[in-house]
Amino acid sequence: MFKTLIKEIGEFKSDTIKTPIFTALEVVMEVLIPYITARIIDKGITAGNMSAVMGYGALMIVMAFLSLYFGAQAGRYAAKASTGFARNLRNDMYEKIQAYSFANIDKFSTAGLVTRMTTDVTNLQNAFQMIIRIAVRPPLMLIVSVIMCFTISPDLSTIFLVAIFILSFVLLVIMANAMTTFNQVFKKYDALNSSVQENVQAIRVVKAFVREDYENEKFTSAAGNLKNMFVRAEGIIAFNNPAMMLVVYGCIIALSWFGAQHVVAGAITTGNLTSLFSYVMNILMSLMMLSMVFVMITMSTASTKRILEVMEEEPDLKNPENPVMEVKDGEVEFKDVRFSYRAGTGDSVLKDITLDIHSGETIGILGPTGSGKSTFVSLISRLYDATEGEVLVGGVNVKDYDMTVLRDKVAVVLQQNVLFSGTILDNLRWGNENATDEQCKEACRLACADEFIERMPDGYNTHIEQGGANVSGGQKQRLCIARALLKDPKVLVLDDSTSAVDTATDAKIKEAFATKIPDTTKLIISQRISSIEHADRILVLYRGRISGFDTPERLLETNDLYREIYNTQVKGGGDFDQVKEA
Repeated sequence: MFKTLIKEIGEFKSDTIKTPIFTALEVVMEVLIPYITARIIDKGITAGNMSAVMGYGALMIVMAFLSLYFGAQAGRYAAKASTGFARNLRNDMYEKIQAYSFANIDKFSTAGLVTRMTTDVTNLQNAFQMIIRIAVRPPLMLIVSVIMCFTISPDLSTIFLVAIFILSFVLLVIMANAMTTFNQVFKKYDALNSSVQENVQAIRVVKAFVREDYENEKFTSAAGNLKNMFVRAEGIIAFNNPAMMLVVYGCIIALSWFGAQHVVAGAITTGNLTSLFSYVMNILMSLMMLSMVFVMITMSTASTKRILEVMEEEPDLKNPENPVMEVKDGEVEFKDVRFSYRAGTGDSVLKDITLDIHSGETIGILGPTGSGKSTFVSLISRLYDATEGEVLVGGVNVKDYDMTVLRDKVAVVLQQNVLFSGTILDNLRWGNENATDEQCKEACRLACADEFIERMPDGYNTHIEQGGANVSGGQKQRLCIARALLKDPKVLVLDDSTSAVDTATDAKIKEAFATKIPDTTKLIISQRISSIEHADRILVLYRGRISGFDTPERLLETNDLYREIYNTQVKGGGDFDQVKEA
């Protein structure tokens, strides 16, 4: 665990080392000041020696300024080291998440990942700053102050040892109880973030169904649970201050009583007793600061565990040692493929899939909801790995390819069409960052997106809001198709990605594909017969198995499921926007 976190210090090692050094120098100066105060009282004021007062006073001023300088330097380096540590940690977490497969991402909620990269990292940043500065200062102050106390009066110093023992016991009890509560607090953070994220993303649905009151109640409940957990945690920690004050005042009373007796008996000077009061305050304040450090460490321990869950999660998809760097063509072959989202459960989403798709073919994929259509195409671009069997593209097992090369040549337009904030050109160049304006326009013509882009005031420089909120569903789908085409793929997968497009436009897109990219293998998942009835072959899936794989004409003759869907849609009148022949 510590090895993983220490690595994140990176280029800030120098600042991390300088912080405790300057902190130690600051402590030395502060601890020596009460000693100089005692000298001023005993050798200057009591003895009536003004030159001694002036000399020791000047030395005290110099030491005070040095303490101020060392403290400022320690604070500067601590801030630089802790913020740099947090930056590196966030960067590495983000890169780790980017390397996750879909299976890895499925283990974490989106809200949970956001909380880990924000709240949890901030907690760890604060704890790191405390460890390299505040956690260094109190122990040094405590140790040096105790040494100075025993140097002045070993008898009176036993009072401090009793106080240290009592406070240490109280702190251990508080930490043990607070740790369990803080572990639960961050799970409540996940629930709160999830509620906010879900509401904001689906705000149109919330308003359409007039569910604002319900969402407000849900958020209030999540916020209330978080508040209750924090109240419980802070209630436990609140015992720290009363215990501290009890011990502090107890020490002062005991030191006053027994110290006065020692002064009367001549066993200690007035100046030394005064310095003992300063040291006792240093000792007890050090213990109070240590208690704050322990509380922060308690909070950060829960955050550390959650962060390490992300950092130590190993991507289950990795490049082979000597990957294939070129996809020859768009031939796709499945050999006895089975797939389960949870390997070993026996609950397979795909079962015994064996087929061969020729390069350049247009394949329609049809089947009821939950039949495994999206899973089938996800295996081709290796978004998941087959549990059993082999998936080949261009005659090579997908596991033997460099994943970047494979995914560049197997372009997938998923069901969930996502656009990012930026211009239309910015979004299109996700497919090819070096694409020229003309290449982007050609891709849009193939996807029939040019017609609505040219009507926009700024054309291809029109700004797209986050998630594509300012374009319609059909426009978003066409932009995503154009983006995929810019990859110049060997295999193009459309996962129900023309569902929001009218039938006439859908037909234009398919016609453009047939004439402009004839060598690209097209796999089209659709619930509409009209979208795939002109495909070379149609794959019918049912409950994860191949129900039929043949030309549309032969499937009408041989496959009951296809014939039933065909009759329902085509003979039932077809799509509402489909032009009927006279």
